[in-house]
Amino acid sequence: MKTVQQLTLDDLKRIAQAAEQKAQENQWKVSIAICDAGGHLLWLQRLDGAPVMSATIAPDKARASALSGKPTKALEDMVNGGRVAALAMPIKPLEGAEPIIVDGNVIGAVGVSGVAAADDARIALAGVNAL
Repeated sequence: MKTVQQLTLDDLKRIAQAAEQKAQENQWKVSIAICDAGGHLLWLQRLDGAPVMSATIAPDKARASALSGKPTKALEDMVNGGRVAALAMPIKPLEGAEPIIVDGNVIGAVGVSGVAAADDARIALAGVNAL
């Protein structure tokens, strides 16, 4: 048997606070989602003025990152590089999410949507780095 860390509510708050701070520093209006290793949504917040659709896309990005164990930029690059069969996977291959990896195990992911994809990823990474 293997012991695997799990995200706590305090972890979620710390991650979300750091991601929100990064977004606010840049006046970016986004939605921030955090999921567990199975891609199940644990946290969602839509900052004032964030696009309505971002509240749907951010959780999808977080889920894709958690299930693949990769930043979603890697998935998007795969599709853009010609591996269009990847579009059949049950995930959204859109840049803007980062996995949370502890002791070599994916325990969740942070997904962000609302601004340019690279900036979404910067916000997500700020959240991951807070843990």
